[in-house]
Amino acid sequence: MTSLPIYKSFRHGVHPHEHKEATEHLPLQRMPFVERYVLPLGQQLGAPGKAMVRVGQDVTRGQMIAEPGGYVSVALHSPVAGRVVFIGQRRHPNGQLVAAIEIEADPYSSQQFVASPPPPVDAMDVSTFIQHVQRAGMVGLGGAAFPSHVKYKLPEGKRCEKLAINGCECEPYLTCDHRVMVERPAEVIRGVEILAAKLAAGGSWIGVEMNKPDGVESLRAHVRDGSRINVMPLAVKYPQGAEKMLIKAMFGQEVPAGKLPLDIGIVVNNVATMAALADYFDRGQPLIERAVTVAGPGVDRPANLIVPIGTPIREVLRFCGINRDTRQVIMGGPMMGMPLATLDAPVLKGTSGLLAFTEGAVNHPTEYECIRCGQCLEACGNFLNPSRLARLARAGRLDDLEANYVMDCMECGACTYTCPSGVPIVHLIRAGKLAIRHRKATKG
Repeated sequence: MTSLPIYKSFRHGVHPHEHKEATEHLPLQRMPFVERYVLPLGQQLGAPGKAMVRVGQDVTRGQMIAEPGGYVSVALHSPVAGRVVFIGQRRHPNGQLVAAIEIEADPYSSQQFVASPPPPVDAMDVSTFIQHVQRAGMVGLGGAAFPSHVKYKLPEGKRCEKLAINGCECEPYLTCDHRVMVERPAEVIRGVEILAAKLAAGGSWIGVEMNKPDGVESLRAHVRDGSRINVMPLAVKYPQGAEKMLIKAMFGQEVPAGKLPLDIGIVVNNVATMAALADYFDRGQPLIERAVTVAGPGVDRPANLIVPIGTPIREVLRFCGINRDTRQVIMGGPMMGMPLATLDAPVLKGTSGLLAFTEGAVNHPTEYECIRCGQCLEACGNFLNPSRLARLARAGRLDDLEANYVMDCMECGACTYTCPSGVPIVHLIRAGKLAIRHRKATKG
């Protein structure tokens, strides 16, 4: 009798239903260009960009329209050839009004990106490389949209011993990273090679959950003999795509509380970010589009789309067919994603998915008293006590929250998923963390 292979993972976590069958075999297709695009200036963690264009100005596809607004900020580029028609307040997916640039697409343009001579990456020093990454508008495409160049700037005395590339895509429904690995493996591997060389990484590992065997095979087929890139199959578990969980699963190492992966010599990036790096350094194309999964019970024609940044969400859902019974649309995955306040908001650099749910699929649990069952403790990959944190947050005991390491919570939602009492644990924790940050900000 042949035993099944045992793949690496981390302790705790949960196994929600994957719901990937509707899109995991659907190839990437290009979203048709639409009439208008809205580009919020703050699409990444950090400072928003500074507009470089004026109303009435013609722009080309890939032209920089906003420069970085600080070190922790990135440039913004036009996703289409067209004309700037508005600069001002527009609705962000979180419901807030934010500074944005609106562009009307040229209806007579083919919208083909005209490749410029790529920057000579092999001849660059690390400092020049980092500047190029910032001006290319690169952010982590796994969802957090952290500016990539900030990760690549190694502080004095730090080195990248291991480059960990995240191909887990552990959120239910989402399959866009899966399709990038299957359809664009050469670009993923090329991006890893570029980054590993610039960071002088000791080695590179791409972690892929084994519900994507074709992704593993595709990547391995493009790794050159003698390369220091390893494709590592991992067990299927949520939230294995989180940095600390991924590091524990791949290398058996723990990132200490309050520390970053770089503190133990590891840099983590997403597979789609690697493909975007290759696009820029081999073709000169900045980050102007991304892969997005459109799925859920409220979608008539699920798809994996290449979507220009700034495309109105309403247009994406119209292209895929949104069911009139849809009651909620989430940007991202169902565990950590953001319910949308309006469909007129645009696709952002960090938009990995658009999920539409009908009334019957929307969960409205009745909340009961916590029964001290401990299921949330068994789910938490960071070994926190989520039920205690939720009670402290509800009571406003901020000092006690900090003393119980609330800031180490990554808000993955595994605790809420397992709670039989329907307690909104992660929402309470998130509110507590916001209150702590507000208190520190007001104290100066």
